[in-house]
Amino acid sequence: MSETTTIPVGGERPYDVIVGRGILNSVGAALPEAARKVLIVHPPTLAAKAEALRVSLTGQRQVLLAEIPDAEAGKRVEVAAFCWQVMGQADFTRTDAVVGFGGGAVTDLAGFVAATWLRGVEVVQIPTTVLGMVDAAVGGKTGINTNEGKNLVGAFWTPRAVLCDLELLDSLGRNELVAGYAEVVKAGFIWHPEILDIIEADPERAVDPSTPEFRRTIELAIDMKARVVGEDLREAGLREVLNYGHTLGHAIEHAERYQWRHGAAISIGMVFAAELSRLAGRLSDAAAQRHRDILGSLGLPMTYRAGAFRQLLATMQRDKKSRGGMLRFIVLDDIAKPTVLQAPDESLLFAAYQEVGA
Repeated sequence: MSETTTIPVGGERPYDVIVGRGILNSVGAALPEAARKVLIVHPPTLAAKAEALRVSLTGQRQVLLAEIPDAEAGKRVEVAAFCWQVMGQADFTRTDAVVGFGGGAVTDLAGFVAATWLRGVEVVQIPTTVLGMVDAAVGGKTGINTNEGKNLVGAFWTPRAVLCDLELLDSLGRNELVAGYAEVVKAGFIWHPEILDIIEADPERAVDPSTPEFRRTIELAIDMKARVVGEDLREAGLREVLNYGHTLGHAIEHAERYQWRHGAAISIGMVFAAELSRLAGRLSDAAAQRHRDILGSLGLPMTYRAGAFRQLLATMQRDKKSRGGMLRFIVLDDIAKPTVLQAPDESLLFAAYQEVGA
């Protein structure tokens, strides 16, 4: 096991995010001592690893597995109901616990199940993707999707601990690594410019899980998320900056029926947000171009269908980030200087979209 890095998350229910390699043997210590029953929620691709984790935790605890559909197909109320059924049949009490073992969709679902069972039991998150480590598993947002949109039903429920074992990323394909890495890039644009410097110095090493550059950018991204959510759990203020690139990005995901990787949609959303910032007179041409240079160097998409603006606008207007029917976009005054642009004129949005439409 390598050296670990502990990143504290403050707030009413503080907890730690532990980053390292080969740290899955720490799961038992992270669980509540009083937990006699544990439910491990996992996707089919991690069935063997989940079984190994179950065996390692079995002793004085009864450990059950709940295999759920992969990716966004797992974030449905029917899947949550399946997990509740397993817990109910096993007589889970308020002192028992849930473990989310998988990507961001799995940790979202596991957190939601934990938040709603007996009005809240402890959850330990073990994200197994880049996106899960730097975004979904940290911050206490849980949720499921509906036919009307993504994450419209959910709860704020902070985990007991988050364990980020970088060894779990070694077997991921480049496309999955890079798609998840879009959220790391976002952290660079809104908070830690050092991330951008590392990528620009060597994009290949930046997305290689075996390098110190990769670990540094992951830790910086987690640090950003920890600082923001520690101050603003319920998105009343500061946390809104995390939505950079997400208003259009979520609309694209919805248009694609969630068949696109989250990071791919957010990459286009960030280019759009940068162009919106530039056209609004807030961001320099060079800073907007830096978005394209960095995202392009990683092979992330930067364009979407030119004729989709009306469809995407309608979805954005229903987005949970709009308030009183008014659209709100996180834009940049400069790198690492995010701010809110409220109710922009539709013509400005259309002009910004022309910069990403293809």
